[in-house]
Amino acid sequence: MVLERKMQPPLPPPEHRRALRFVVFLAVSLLAFSCWALVNSRINDAIPDSAVLVRDADDKTAPALTGDDPAAAVPVGGAATARAANLSDPVIRVPPLVRGGGGEGEQRISERCDADLAALRVYVYDLPAEFHFGMLGWDGGKGRLAAAWPDVGDARAAPHYPGGLNLQHSVAYWLLLDILSSSTPPPGRPCVAVRVANASLADVFFVPFFASLSYNRHSKLRRGEKVSRNRALQAELVKYLSRKEEWRRWGGRDHLIVPHHPNSMMEARKRLSAAMFVLSDFGRYSPDVANLKKDVIAPYKHVVRSLADDESPAFDQRPVLAYFQGAIHRKAGGKVRQKLYQLLKDERDVHFTYGSVRRDGIRRATAGMSTSKFCLNIAGDTPSSNRLFDAIASHCVPVIVSDDIELPFEDVLDYSEFCVFVRAADAARKGFLLRLLRGISREEWTRMWGRLKEVARHFEYQYPSRPGDAVQMIWGAVARKMHSVKLQLHKRGRYQRTGSES
Repeated sequence: MVLERKMQPPLPPPEHRRALRFVVFLAVSLLAFSCWALVNSRINDAIPDSAVLVRDADDKTAPALTGDDPAAAVPVGGAATARAANLSDPVIRVPPLVRGGGGEGEQRISERCDADLAALRVYVYDLPAEFHFGMLGWDGGKGRLAAAWPDVGDARAAPHYPGGLNLQHSVAYWLLLDILSSSTPPPGRPCVAVRVANASLADVFFVPFFASLSYNRHSKLRRGEKVSRNRALQAELVKYLSRKEEWRRWGGRDHLIVPHHPNSMMEARKRLSAAMFVLSDFGRYSPDVANLKKDVIAPYKHVVRSLADDESPAFDQRPVLAYFQGAIHRKAGGKVRQKLYQLLKDERDVHFTYGSVRRDGIRRATAGMSTSKFCLNIAGDTPSSNRLFDAIASHCVPVIVSDDIELPFEDVLDYSEFCVFVRAADAARKGFLLRLLRGISREEWTRMWGRLKEVARHFEYQYPSRPGDAVQMIWGAVARKMHSVKLQLHKRGRYQRTGSES
């Protein structure tokens, strides 16, 4: 024991031991700080770009095109933008079509949209300008400097759609503007649908034909014409598509065409009926040409001014019980308008009169709807009308009297939460409609009014588009529809290699 004690080295002096402990403490502190910095950096890397962009959007304004005033720049931001950018909203979450290892995905808002992560990959045919923006005065130039598409990077520089009633059926315009900008999207534009340059990568083939505007502007024969410009464009479109390998592969079933006006594409619709149509309703289509199984119903572009939440009159600030202004004498299912007019015209708290967009009609309709508790949406020559979407924009609870109406996005929106539905036969019974509406309590009306303010953004067309607006809701509806279309096409192609029928 004595020998072992003698062999131990002498302890360092106390001042050396204190220095050694300080060095050890410093080394441990530096190691802990390094670990904290590493973990913090990984957390920051995990935060999606969308969170930064949404935060920035609340502090800035951006120019946007809207149908109400295409030349105006409107602010985008504040609480409305933050609510619109909530990507967890179940209404706008669309599972992507299956890619190799895709997976469930909320779309990230980033500087570029990744086609592999998008719900819908869209190939756009390079049709001549006369089919689309040429109708708005854009020609693309000539010779080597000719452009296939206008520069849509600046909303203020994009070609403007004509106003008035033309706007009601401007759906193709908003979809085309949006998909052309998807490669380098404006801040805030979600990546639900992305344009691809390679046709083999596409889920759907978009046909950029402004069919509704062609009907409105070019249906009548001009001097010296034997065939109207509208009919000639349809014939050219049929020839163009029939020569395309992409059309012939599946007979056009994976193509998207937008004849939103009920009278548009009358001559070509049957020839192109295999495609998915974006329509206002099925009123002037036979079931073999258009149906809910393959087609998408899209909202009209409302023509009255949208009310902001904080300027929407509540129950007591809306003295009119029920409001209707429009054409009264209609055909077919619209005859119920005449019956209701006779029943309601003399009621003191009901506004039921003839009206049009002329003589300041839009301004008067805006004022009338915003001071009414209920707005009547009655079938006319077709089951639907723009009146429903004017009512939604005015936060006036819609009363739908149209037995055959099909509604946009009804697979994800429960319209009974913010609309009242009445069968035409019941509405035509004396006293039925008034008893029904007067029996709705203030509390029940206020619940529907609150829901209206929540869903109104789903019916807004704008450029740049925003999460959950009408443009993105349509892309989502197309993506959902394409799942069943792709299923049928893939099943049909099982035995192509052997040349036998599936």
